[in-house]
Amino acid sequence: MRVAIIGGGAAGFFAAIAVKDNFPDAQVVILEKSQKLLSKVKISGGGRCNVTNGTHSISELAKSYPRGGKKLKKLFKIFHNRDCIQWFEDRGVPLMTQEDNCVFPVSQDSQSIIDCFMKETRDKGIEIKTGHGVRAITPQGDQIKLQFFKDHPNSSYDKVIIATGGSPKRSGLAWLETLELDLVDPVPSLFTFNMPAENITELMGIVVEEALVKIPGTKLQATGPLLITHWGMSGPAILKLSAFGARLLYEQNYDFQVQVNWVNTQNNNLVIETLQNLIKTHPKKQLSNFRPYALPERLWHYLINKAELPKTKLWQDLGKSGINKLTNLLCNDLYQVKGKTTFKEEFVTCGGVSLENINFKTMSSHSHPHIYFAGELLDIDGITGGYNFQAAWTTAYVAGKLGRVG
Repeated sequence: MRVAIIGGGAAGFFAAIAVKDNFPDAQVVILEKSQKLLSKVKISGGGRCNVTNGTHSISELAKSYPRGGKKLKKLFKIFHNRDCIQWFEDRGVPLMTQEDNCVFPVSQDSQSIIDCFMKETRDKGIEIKTGHGVRAITPQGDQIKLQFFKDHPNSSYDKVIIATGGSPKRSGLAWLETLELDLVDPVPSLFTFNMPAENITELMGIVVEEALVKIPGTKLQATGPLLITHWGMSGPAILKLSAFGARLLYEQNYDFQVQVNWVNTQNNNLVIETLQNLIKTHPKKQLSNFRPYALPERLWHYLINKAELPKTKLWQDLGKSGINKLTNLLCNDLYQVKGKTTFKEEFVTCGGVSLENINFKTMSSHSHPHIYFAGELLDIDGITGGYNFQAAWTTAYVAGKLGRVG
């Protein structure tokens, strides 16, 4: 049996290894259009590779995918994050789980993951061909014909797994048109918010560990660390919000407001009570000298100034109006977003091959049962924290069974 894996990234390598584990006698080749292999693995997590997320609940794992979570929940029963951790550790790559549940190699170096994959492919006799970009894929009876760019001769295979990763534009999916698949226009996911007209950017480098962010007029909200940057806002809370709001924010041309609750307390009355208690316990303190909720000092001074309150004002002299001003800023601080920043090397897209095309028992195409799909090419994407790699491992693992169910 001849099997081609199109794509030399995370899902491609994992699928190729899975095929050889299931069918040791199969001839397996990885076809990569560029000269680089596993490039996204190399740079992910700041070069450390956030392999997966350490949550113990499959339900919680599935909730971290704005698109595809329900389908993945079924697949996670076959190969989930604990299986992933075991897979790498069984192959000599010890992993560690951080407090935020992000899982990294103990080496803190993505090269450990790359070396593992390269060793597995060598040991299993998997062929790797770089510079082999597929121009067209055509089913012909029980065979799948691949046409290449450049001068490479056409080749036919018994099974093909497509794992080419996400494409930022629909044109990047054009080569799949011969398969008559339903394609969902790709738009960016996991991006930061640009705020060119907001002076909060002067506080770049400040992190608020537990903020609540919302898009007014929608149900979109997210919690987590928020980072103020020289261009606007970033951090897990913002990235999570961008993922769940990817298509809506695209439709708004990335021109919208974001509401920041700096203290992650939705009940304004509780915040008012906290400020009133401060007045009772520290009446003679100046506003600038005593910060509620242990907010970063520069941020607190910024909020006092935004509320048009003197920094030297005593807490006992704040009054009802001052309390309401501070409460409103702590809970409902508004900023205008105009544009986004994505990291091209690590881009994640919302969109791709529609999940309606896929048999999720096997990851094969409904219309072409010898063609399988894995990874970010599918209309599946997760929030930051190792979830996108986990989707790649899981879909590739199932695709690598080549139709074997169970």
